[in-house]
Amino acid sequence: MPRRPARHAADEPTRVIAVETTNRSGAAVAAEEAAELARRVLAAEGVTDGELGIAFVPRDEMRALKLEHLGIDEPTDVLSFPLDGRDPLPDGVPRALGDVVLCPEVVGEEWRGPLVHGVLHLLGYDHGHEMERREQGYAER
Repeated sequence: MPRRPARHAADEPTRVIAVETTNRSGAAVAAEEAAELARRVLAAEGVTDGELGIAFVPRDEMRALKLEHLGIDEPTDVLSFPLDGRDPLPDGVPRALGDVVLCPEVVGEEWRGPLVHGVLHLLGYDHGHEMERREQGYAER
């Protein structure tokens, strides 16, 4: 019986969740901690590769984004702008998950829950019991 050649880790495609953070808020933010939390949530949801943006913005920019995209003239804690989510993609096409926008002036030190909420929206979750259950589990880790 012929033996199959051994597979090595180098033969497997590299799986990376790239997170780009930007801070336009003027506030001190835990950008690396936020990126790591987003990676943990995505990995727990079975997402092994993709690109994600996390932006921290001032209150006036968040208010303008919410007005432009939701028609509501008020600032909010988090907005999500999904792209590929979990949709099937052709081979070789990188997964663009989308962007999560947080407002430090609104969320303060309690940014973890809103970040998890935003990441779950990128994956297609809507408000409700299942999303709340996942949020609680991930934000507590």
